[in-house]
Amino acid sequence: MARKVSRRVIVVGAGPAGLTAAYELLSQSDKYEVVILEESNTVGGIAKTVNYKGNRMDMGGHRFFSKIPEVNAWWEKMLPTAGAPAYDDKKLKRKIKVKKGGPDPDKTDRVMLERNRLSRIYFDSKFFDYPISLKWTTIKDMGLITTIQVGCSYLKSALIKKPENSLENFYINRFGRKLYSMFFENYTENLWGRHPRDISPEWGAQRVKGLSIAAILKDVFGKAFRKKNRKVETSLIEEFKYPKLGPGQLWEIVARKIKRRGGEILFNAKVVEIRRDKNNKISSVKYELNGKKKSISGDIVISSMPLKDLVGAMDNVPRKIAKIAKGLPYRDYMTVGVLVPKLALKNETSIKTFNGLVPDDWVYVHDKNVRMGRFQIFNNWSPYLVKDVENTVWVGLEYFCNEGDKMWKMKDEDFTKMAIKEMRQIGVLSADETVLDSHLERVKKAYPAYFDTYESIDELRSYLDEIPNLYCVGRNGQHRYNNIDHSMCTAFEAVKNIISGVVDKSNVWNVNTEKEYHESK
Repeated sequence: MARKVSRRVIVVGAGPAGLTAAYELLSQSDKYEVVILEESNTVGGIAKTVNYKGNRMDMGGHRFFSKIPEVNAWWEKMLPTAGAPAYDDKKLKRKIKVKKGGPDPDKTDRVMLERNRLSRIYFDSKFFDYPISLKWTTIKDMGLITTIQVGCSYLKSALIKKPENSLENFYINRFGRKLYSMFFENYTENLWGRHPRDISPEWGAQRVKGLSIAAILKDVFGKAFRKKNRKVETSLIEEFKYPKLGPGQLWEIVARKIKRRGGEILFNAKVVEIRRDKNNKISSVKYELNGKKKSISGDIVISSMPLKDLVGAMDNVPRKIAKIAKGLPYRDYMTVGVLVPKLALKNETSIKTFNGLVPDDWVYVHDKNVRMGRFQIFNNWSPYLVKDVENTVWVGLEYFCNEGDKMWKMKDEDFTKMAIKEMRQIGVLSADETVLDSHLERVKKAYPAYFDTYESIDELRSYLDEIPNLYCVGRNGQHRYNNIDHSMCTAFEAVKNIISGVVDKSNVWNVNTEKEYHESK
């Protein structure tokens, strides 16, 4: 039966938010024609998976964990939770949750694995839990004097609160100055290219809301007394779900479903111009495809493209609004996949691994002598990401930078050599260990930043809200450092408004701004 089309929806961007919006529209109604314009040649945005010679790279490390039932049900529909252990869990006889009647990951690819979470800080050639735990190994590795200093510093911060007018004060209020200087200050400056004193506290409120020494103590005692149904902050979770073949697998499945429902995805289609009519509605979108400019008209636009580029493509934008959008900052990054026989790090945990591999999913590097910010161990995300998971280790070395800066412009070969040298310098790789292969990826606008003209973001939002047929969704679409689930929720809310005819878009913008929305639903 032919679809009854009455309105065309143009979706800009085939990342999590754009694809979720397109799928929901096509699933809930037969009144919409959906066309997705994607600048790159693949789906998933920064949640894509890169397949390099059978070894897969997760661009950024994406945990699938949410306290939002609608999101969890959506994921389950796309990728059912495993009903049998993954290859490594089975081989190593590790205990892991499985869902009765769920698919076996060794027999099918369309499956979501249950994985144990371990992310630690690598500081002073030692591993520290992240978030910092209160156990004997932490005290031993810090040293008694430093531990006392940390405790006194925290007590002072608990009694004398600083005005939360910067990210620095946000962290000090929750962890004390000593812990902040050890585990937050240098890493944050490396991540953003700015000192925490120059960054809005809003980023901390969004990314570590509810996390503090008090929250860690509460979790410790909750475990000690085996408190049932204890509330756990997102940063303290100990397990998460993960697509067998990486996050990009989910979005590839969604893209196929969109096409089967009649949706169209145009790749390598970069939006360059957005036209509005006399009623301030977007009437057409112009994009470049294969060197040629093409125009498409539409009734509704759902945009997940960076606000900077969205406003830059519009006509007749007031000077002040254009200035705010142009000044919005972003942080880009480069990641090098390095394939080696083994790492120099020792597994001193009780978690069983192949060949003594450290069991971390990712590790934050706190070392002022190197530029590396973090490294992922893809073996531990999913054994199916690595071609030979028992005999090789596939590591992703992450570097934060700005598009066009000195690091970004380095030749692939030179950058890879630098990254491998730093692996050896910090003791992750021994001096004589062979590097079997490597692959470099550059990721633009991975992190919307909270400084410069960001302080005027509300003015920009108000201006965009006046365009009745425009909905801004996703991380870059709202210039908000959202996780996947929150990016998806912005799409859910936008679709609800479109189908019901609601004009007020505050529900779309309010996703992940209220603590209760995130922690309690």
